[in-house]
Amino acid sequence: MAEPGSSISPRARRIGRALTWLVARAPWLWPLLRSPMRRFFEERAQGWDERTGAGSAEYLAPLAAAALHVRTTPERVLDIGCGTGEGTLFLAREFPQARVRGIDIAEEMIRLASAKVGLDPEGRIAFKVADASGLPWPEDSFDLVCQLNMPVFFDEIARVLRPGGWVIVASSFGPSTPFYTPAKLLRWKFLQRGIDPVETGGAGEGTYYVGRLADLLP
Repeated sequence: MAEPGSSISPRARRIGRALTWLVARAPWLWPLLRSPMRRFFEERAQGWDERTGAGSAEYLAPLAAAALHVRTTPERVLDIGCGTGEGTLFLAREFPQARVRGIDIAEEMIRLASAKVGLDPEGRIAFKVADASGLPWPEDSFDLVCQLNMPVFFDEIARVLRPGGWVIVASSFGPSTPFYTPAKLLRWKFLQRGIDPVETGGAGEGTYYVGRLADLLP
C-alpha cells in the first residue's frame, strides 16, 4: 500500500525500502515489526482512498496490465495486502468466474473493504484480517496470488499457490513505491521456489512482474 508517487516523502520511501528488503531477505525478523506496521495502517485507513487514489485507473494500471498475462482462467484468487479492497474488487471484475479473497493486517482496512462488496449472495468476494507472513489457507489453495504495493513473503505465496498457478507483484509508482521489490530480486526469489518469470513490464507510472508455478502434469 502506498500513497501517490508525487506525495511520497523520501523518508517514507527509505523506510518502505528497508522493510521490503528485510521481508525478502530476513523474513524471520518480521514479527518484531508486525505490531507497529499494523498500527500504522490502522491509523491511516480512514480517508485512505481519497489520499491515495486507490481506486483510480492510474493506481491500478500495473495490476490491470499484469492480469492480461494470466493465460488460464483462475477459480480462486488471493489479493495480499488488499487495503480498502480496490485491487480485490478489480480482480473480481477481471475474473468474474473466480472466488476472490483479500487480506490485510489492519482490521480497519478490512472493515472498509468489506463495506464495498454490496450484494454478493454467493460469497464470491470476501475479506479477512490476516498476516501475509502466515496465510490462513492450506497448501495449493489459489490459482492466482496478487499483491499491489506490498513487501513479498515469497515462501507463503509459493505455499498457497496451486501447480500451474500464477503470481502478480505490482507497484503503482514503480521504483518510487515505498514497498517496491526490483524485478531482478523477484525473479531470483521466485525461481528458487519453482515459479518461473512470465512477463515484466510497466503501465503508467507503475511496474509489474508475472510468474507461474510449474504444473505437475507433463
